[in-house]
Amino acid sequence: CFLRNRHGPFLLFVSFLHVHTPLFTTAKFLGKSHHGLYGDNVEEMDWMVGKILDSLEKQGLKNHTFTYFASDHGGHLEAQDGSAQLGGWNGIYKGGKGMGGWEGGIRVPGVFRWPGVLPAGTVIDEPTSLMDIYPTLVHLAGGTLPQDRVIDGRNLVPLLQGRAQKSEHKFLFHYCGSYLHAVRWHQKDSGAIWKAHYVTPVFHPPGAGACYGKGICPCFGEGVTHHDPPLLFDLSRDPSEAKPLSPDTEPL
Repeated sequence: CFLRNRHGPFLLFVSFLHVHTPLFTTAKFLGKSHHGLYGDNVEEMDWMVGKILDSLEKQGLKNHTFTYFASDHGGHLEAQDGSAQLGGWNGIYKGGKGMGGWEGGIRVPGVFRWPGVLPAGTVIDEPTSLMDIYPTLVHLAGGTLPQDRVIDGRNLVPLLQGRAQKSEHKFLFHYCGSYLHAVRWHQKDSGAIWKAHYVTPVFHPPGAGACYGKGICPCFGEGVTHHDPPLLFDLSRDPSEAKPLSPDTEPL
């Protein structure tokens, strides 16, 4: 791809099998990590990303290429082999893969690189979406978005370059399959990020943070709880969604 198109535009999309179960890891990386087979798989993916970036540099394309590394969902908490965690972990964020509302299921890494165009070492704490990839690439390619439909994504370039301080997303809707589980409202003037949960999965066993023994949490039916009024969190103060707000604690 680089060799054929180094004098013109190209799009390279790499969808890694890493770090998805089963954790296929070559002999070169087995036992390399202190974090078991999952860690070995992360190490190998890191090496593969490095090989791609090295190739860009060798072809003189480093300063001409916009690179975006991300994931499609949070860690798969239920993927276990005895005491070994095979599906990653989500730190302070509640929930994981397949959970349409909890932060641990939908919050993923977003790492960008474009030397000379994007400022290095910048951390942007604003809500964005994988839906933003499409309008961002259309903008970079000099194209125009279709006008006959609603485009949910937003061009990320102004935010990444520091020309905009806020994400263009006012609302983001979070689905589990085709079922709406939660929605966030980014209140621009205060910086608060409110999130309402209409439906949440019933964790198993009680008190756990996932649906252990089921493979993955269900999106509907007896395996979920409907909330009326919805659970409400202020993610800017409570990113781990530990304390739902109430009229008593939050009169406004």
